[in-house]
Amino acid sequence: SMKFIEDMLTVALKIELDGNCCLLPIYTNKALSESEIMCLNKMHQEKIKIIDAIFVVNIDGYIGNSTKKEIEFAKSLKKPIFYLENN
Repeated sequence: SMKFIEDMLTVALKIELDGNCCLLPIYTNKALSESEIMCLNKMHQEKIKIIDAIFVVNIDGYIGNSTKKEIEFAKSLKKPIFYLENN
């Protein structure tokens, strides 16, 4: 969930310092139009297509609806999924 953006940035830093490339969804506090949101969602799916695995930052076990959709998309592509907190 983007409500954990600071935690996501901390995890991303660790992943990159461990020698791995990390792609994050775009975050903005600017109001976006429906077409901009659709475009960013599409681009995030494109990122999922090219990555080796996804790492879910699920603080207190929370996984939002968008993240659930991303997990399902990654599963459909047979991508490994790792979680910050075990489910």
